[in-house]
Amino acid sequence: MRMNPLASIKGVWIAGLLVSVVLAMIVNLAGGNGLLAFDELAFVRWVHIVAGIIWVGLLYYFNFVQMPAVAAATADQGGPGPAAIGKYILPRALLWFRWASLVTWGAGAWYLVQNDSLLDVFTLGLTGGDPDYALPMGIGVWLGTVLLINVWFVLWPNQKKLMGLAPSQGEADLAKAKKTVASVARINAVLSIPMLMFMVAAPHGIPL
Repeated sequence: MRMNPLASIKGVWIAGLLVSVVLAMIVNLAGGNGLLAFDELAFVRWVHIVAGIIWVGLLYYFNFVQMPAVAAATADQGGPGPAAIGKYILPRALLWFRWASLVTWGAGAWYLVQNDSLLDVFTLGLTGGDPDYALPMGIGVWLGTVLLINVWFVLWPNQKKLMGLAPSQGEADLAKAKKTVASVARINAVLSIPMLMFMVAAPHGIPL
């Protein structure tokens, strides 16, 4: 019996990684490099980008798709309601969301460490380094750090209350948690847009 790698998420990840490795080998050979000319900085940057796409993609999904859909489903008295989203989709999406945020930040920090620019970036170039790189990248990094803090220390504790994974103090507490989640999720969505602009601007320039 043949196994279809597209039949599971694990299979998709394995297939994607294998295709990436094979294509990288072909490019290395075409460029006259070794078959496995491993570049740690390039690898960490790749991890950072993939995890960041998952993180920000889910952030946009929550803000632009799920929250409006839940509101519409709640208002639709004759419809199926939003229970399925809260029971089956939300916990899994939040799991990917939280850990993708941590991997994104961690991989980005490790890249800066390996590039000897962590301190310069976090001080916005005040401690040295190339200011044309450190200042825009530092703004992006600080915005990303705010997003990460919000994910783990503001959103997640309140989301656990709403999903019944943490104790709450009654309906008023749940209403407050719901309002906090909605507001902070919107704030993160807003901050993510300049974050992406400044991170890309560090090596490529500010578009404005």
